[in-house]
Amino acid sequence: MKEQNLRDRQQPPPDNKKKPRRTLWRIAGATFAVLLLIIAGAVVGVRAWIEPIAASTPNIDDLLDARIAEPSLLYSADGTLLATYSQGRQERVALSQVSPYVLQALIATEDHRFYEHRGIDIGRTAAAILHTVNGDAQGGSTLTQQLARNMFPDEIGRARTIDRKVREMMTALKIEDVYSKQQILETYLNTVPFLYNVVGIEMAARTYYDKSAADLNVMESATLIGMLKGTSYYNPVINPGRAMKRRNVVLQQMIKHGVISDADYEAMRDQPLQVKLNLQADPIGIAPHFAAHLRKWLAEWSGKHGYNLHTDGLIVHSTIDDRLQQAATEAVARQTQVLQDIADVEWAQSSARVASHSPAAYAALRKRVEPFRHFWSERRELLEVFVRDTPEFRKAVAAGQREADVLARLKSNAAFMERVRTAKSRLEAGFVAIDPGSGEIKAWVGSRDFERDQFDHVGQAMRQPGSTFKPIVYGAALEFGLSPERAYEDGPVQIRAGDGSVWRPTDMSGWSGRMMSLREGLIHSRNGITAQVMRDIGVPNIVDFARAAGVRQSRLDPVPSLALGTSSVTLLEMVSAYTTIARVGEYRTPLMIRRITDRHGRVLAEFRPPGQRAMSEQTALELIDMLRGAVSSGTGQAIRNQFGISADVAGKTGTTQNNTDGWFILMHPGLVAGAWVGFNDSRVTMRSDYWGQGGHNAVLLVGDFFRGTLKDKLIDAKARFPMPDRTPQFVHGSDAWMEQFAVNGGPLQAGYGVITGPGGETVVTVGPDGVESIGRQAAPADIDDLGRLTITGIARGVPENWRGDTSGGSGDESHDAEPEPPGRGRVATQADVNVW
Repeated sequence: MKEQNLRDRQQPPPDNKKKPRRTLWRIAGATFAVLLLIIAGAVVGVRAWIEPIAASTPNIDDLLDARIAEPSLLYSADGTLLATYSQGRQERVALSQVSPYVLQALIATEDHRFYEHRGIDIGRTAAAILHTVNGDAQGGSTLTQQLARNMFPDEIGRARTIDRKVREMMTALKIEDVYSKQQILETYLNTVPFLYNVVGIEMAARTYYDKSAADLNVMESATLIGMLKGTSYYNPVINPGRAMKRRNVVLQQMIKHGVISDADYEAMRDQPLQVKLNLQADPIGIAPHFAAHLRKWLAEWSGKHGYNLHTDGLIVHSTIDDRLQQAATEAVARQTQVLQDIADVEWAQSSARVASHSPAAYAALRKRVEPFRHFWSERRELLEVFVRDTPEFRKAVAAGQREADVLARLKSNAAFMERVRTAKSRLEAGFVAIDPGSGEIKAWVGSRDFERDQFDHVGQAMRQPGSTFKPIVYGAALEFGLSPERAYEDGPVQIRAGDGSVWRPTDMSGWSGRMMSLREGLIHSRNGITAQVMRDIGVPNIVDFARAAGVRQSRLDPVPSLALGTSSVTLLEMVSAYTTIARVGEYRTPLMIRRITDRHGRVLAEFRPPGQRAMSEQTALELIDMLRGAVSSGTGQAIRNQFGISADVAGKTGTTQNNTDGWFILMHPGLVAGAWVGFNDSRVTMRSDYWGQGGHNAVLLVGDFFRGTLKDKLIDAKARFPMPDRTPQFVHGSDAWMEQFAVNGGPLQAGYGVITGPGGETVVTVGPDGVESIGRQAAPADIDDLGRLTITGIARGVPENWRGDTSGGSGDESHDAEPEPPGRGRVATQADVNVW
């Protein structure tokens, strides 16, 4: 044991100096590993942060497309430019077409190292950060970065965030790789905004100085470039003092970088801006309301299919027909001026007497009266309401001013009050025409003057359709199974609604007290008959029929009064529903666009909406036939009597309570057109019941249009609708009518059968091709106590296969069929003659 202890003491002590070295190496290694992990984590974190940002930046193709960005163009079916869809009023120019002073001012002020960097100016960015930290916020963006924001505002954004700045820098680097410096400058100057919906230096020069960008002098160039720091703040029109100071800052920068001398600056420093605003009007095509309506749809379609309506240069081929559009525009302009004269004269006089039933008489009377004088003198409280509705009143009250003070001040302003009265008493109108064969919209006039009223009375305004809704009721009744000959008494009606209330419709002309068929009820627009039809078939069936026919956007209140057109709809919906009838019961979505191509002509989309059966063919043909009667002997007679239209047409008028709305829709085999007439504010109406009716106001627009289109052979005057499939009828005519027909002949529609004189002494045979013969009847006709004709024999000259049956059933009988005994089915009434 002692020896072991001795050996232990004799061994050399351990080397303790090596231990600290190994510890240090271990610590260093561990630290280095941690640093590597931190760096790797940071790299992974930065990469995870950067990758989605990079992925959201525009790619090379986007950059190339943006360089040649073009607005989309809308054309008519005849190739006429209707509208340009751009982000603003813009005209692109080459750099050679821009004043050199503009380029010098731009580079000196916004990015003096533009030709030295590759999209990002590191020094300027660092300086901007330093100034911002010290409370003096400054922008460090280069022209290339600004261009990135201008070209891709959605992709890059405007928020002051690090993400946005990184996205902007990455896009700027890409731009520098794809564009030359000259291309960057040219694209920048063509895409920078200058207020008032103006984009680009060329349109800015025209707007503020009424000259081309090539002709801008030093001061003008400095003023426009100075706006770029803040277009609203340095607006030279609204804030000339700020704009002048900013202009001088730009001029000082030009001195600093050797563009102008001190002497030049001293000479210009106190010079006025000499800015005069010259707003560049948007070019208005021949169908501006149509183009505006279509813009919304195109923007949605473009976004859904990955296009930009404002920059991708889409070519949109619409359905508008130049000649029909022009005819519609002219008809609306002519006839609304006539109706404006009528309204001005009627509301100028204290007497409610109708001055004349001739529209032309009012033009002379208009020169001798103060328009609407009586209306305003009698409706002073309404005029005050109109003043309270104005933006001037609301803005002043919102700013804290007392309502009474604002009202007194505005009412004392004669010019302001005249503007209010003129706006409220201005008659407005809408007009649209659709080809029933294709469903294409051929003409669209949204107001009397687009520049004065951009509100669209075709696709935007919702007004009560009145009696133009009745064909929908009768169509639903035919689909329900009611016969056109079903009779109702034309008298007072009481209908209890679901909430227990009682509806009692009235009729302007009172009640006749006689029995009327469905056909007569629609021809003469009898409210009581229509209400009873509605009661028998139910409101839900009417709503369903309306939806199927084309009234698909507006809300239809399921109440009894719906039958008389009390639910507001658009003119486009109503004309679409009549187009369905004219297309023999097949609905097609109104077509506005035929196809869309890219700027190179490649077809991107074609539009051919499929047809949908909305009603049976027989129902549609019966409706057309009923509405023929409405034009020939009902409320639409002005089409025949005033405009001399003899073509095969069918239509319906509509008038709402207090003469608020006037409607008329007319169907021709080649075109369906409708018009609405009224005032934008429904508290202003036509005064007299005569001129307040659609059969005397809206009919003027449609009649004028059809008369012109038929005269110019834009539609076929000989085209005819198919006839309903029914057994030929025997109809009783007056002596005078028969004598006149025997002398002068037709025209008569084909397929009606035999028309006889009161004593049976004259007979007109009307076959499938029209008038076939005129002769004498072998047996006399009997008239019952109700004045109805009953057939007691078969007329000489009538084809043997024609039967005396008046049931209105199928006309498919064989040629050798024997005549049915008299008295079967419907007996003919005087209303059948009225159809002619």
